[in-house]
Amino acid sequence: MLFLVDVVVRSGGSERRAVASGQDIYAVTGPLVVEAVDRILTGRTKVVGVASAGEMFDAPDFLRALSSHIHVELHL
Repeated sequence: MLFLVDVVVRSGGSERRAVASGQDIYAVTGPLVVEAVDRILTGRTKVVGVASAGEMFDAPDFLRALSSHIHVELHL
């Protein structure tokens, strides 16, 4: 099963796009959770306390850590 997530953000006259794809979105869940827990336990978070994943981790670095499971393209 293939998956594709295509996100476009527009603000004023600028636009940014990110595309993530891979073989099986369900197979990404385990590595994603393990990466998140490892970062929390080793103190590699941007905030302390309750926060969303986007606030807690450096997004590009987090996605690079999952690169063997997903392919990400950023169009800035």
